[in-house]
Amino acid sequence: MLLQGVPMGPRWRSLAVGLSNSYRLGLAACSIGGSARGASISHHQDVKRSLQTSERRITSFSDRSHLKYARRLVIKLGSAVITREDECGLALGRLASIVEQVAACQIAGRECLMVTSGAVAFGKQKLTQELLMSLSMRETLSPKDHTREDAGMLLEPRAAAAVGQSGLMSLYDAMFAQYGVKIAQVLVTKPDFYNEETRRNLFSTLSELISLNIVPIINTNDAVSPPPQADEEQSSSKKVISIKDNDSLAAMLAAEVQADLLILMSDVDGIYTCPPNQDGAKMINTFTSEMSKTVQFGQKSRVGTGGMDSKVKAATWALDHGVSVVICNGMQEKAIKSILGGRKIGTFFSDTQSSGTPVETLAENARNGCRVLQGLPAEDRATAIRHLADLLISRQKEILEANTEDLTEATKSGLAKPLLSRLALSPGKLKSLSTGLHQIADSSHKNVNRVLRRTKIAEGMELTQVTVPIGVLLVASLALSSANGLLLKGGKEAFHSNHALMDLVKESLTTIGAPNAMSL
Repeated sequence: MLLQGVPMGPRWRSLAVGLSNSYRLGLAACSIGGSARGASISHHQDVKRSLQTSERRITSFSDRSHLKYARRLVIKLGSAVITREDECGLALGRLASIVEQVAACQIAGRECLMVTSGAVAFGKQKLTQELLMSLSMRETLSPKDHTREDAGMLLEPRAAAAVGQSGLMSLYDAMFAQYGVKIAQVLVTKPDFYNEETRRNLFSTLSELISLNIVPIINTNDAVSPPPQADEEQSSSKKVISIKDNDSLAAMLAAEVQADLLILMSDVDGIYTCPPNQDGAKMINTFTSEMSKTVQFGQKSRVGTGGMDSKVKAATWALDHGVSVVICNGMQEKAIKSILGGRKIGTFFSDTQSSGTPVETLAENARNGCRVLQGLPAEDRATAIRHLADLLISRQKEILEANTEDLTEATKSGLAKPLLSRLALSPGKLKSLSTGLHQIADSSHKNVNRVLRRTKIAEGMELTQVTVPIGVLLVASLALSSANGLLLKGGKEAFHSNHALMDLVKESLTTIGAPNAMSL
């Protein structure tokens, strides 16, 4: 089924929900921007959308390729993403790129909500100018820059947020207006989520804004919010996460509005096994809850209130509530578009356990095993092939038992007789295969590092043509002979036979110290 240009799978069921007329109550602030430009809004915004907040997804997406079906998005912009390096003012280029992507999603029929930081940074820029005006003549003429040195101590973040909030929203309003998209400002505080009435009013308001094709831009009301405190777990209810920063706020909102996807944008590429600046740090493409104990987190960013630990906790909480999550680098070009396209951008959070070793790991193992094979003498590779040939005869009983199981399942599934004949193994076939492997072993010395030609170009310079490994994708023994790593993919009808044979290949490779050079 197609809805507003976005395909939707059979992963939805309907729940009826009523909207209260008192949805405007209980908000710290809610002002709709862009209404003065109603005449220039494109036609797609003049029609009220059917309300979809009552639809609940049963599970989160299990794979990145399914993210293209996400219809309702919550996009959280971290302070480090939209703030300049001097922490005063916004990085307009990055912000404009993100706004363009969000607007494109909205116009395409998706429903977008934004959780933004930046009010404090925007306000600091204004307050720094006021601070400069308040300096004495002596301080003004001093070569020492008191303004930049003392701004961090003299400027109260809550006051900066109060000053910067209106300017931040005006900027968003002007940017989204270029694409004909309306926005609304929603300021919240921590108590709004723990009071049932205000919480209900808040999400009724968000639901109404979404149905009107308006992008809600949500932020904590930093002018009255207390400084970030240590995480206080709400042990009495798993429904509410402790709201201590915009990461947890975004997770809470995503769960409440039943979003399909939560994108947490930071200044790092994703989750690493340890801080990215440390040696041996590897990025995790797909994160599961079991990995939490094995990941070492670093410090938070220079301007954010939450670190990577906070993001992971918020992401896993949202995942437990049916929301797919991606943590990515907001400074990367077209990050949102790439994520929705299924590309491997950032870290994807999944509650689906992998049924096997990731193909990337298998490929890396094959490459490393290939280097081991290339460093071995031809006779060692030949010995491993002969060992494999002997195993085909000595383990004949095990192989035939596995093949019988495959034949039984293939017969039940109605496999054609010619294919059954090809699938069947016999002692004669195994003996013939063993003989062929011995022949390959005898010719191993000719496959790699054999000198074909030498040409003397100049004194002390000689051009030598030698045989090198090539992409031989026939059988494991031929790949072994030519010092190639190999990934094999067998047919499902020969599952048991292939695994029985692969066990023999692994055993042979173990004798020369390259057990991972070939995988099935």
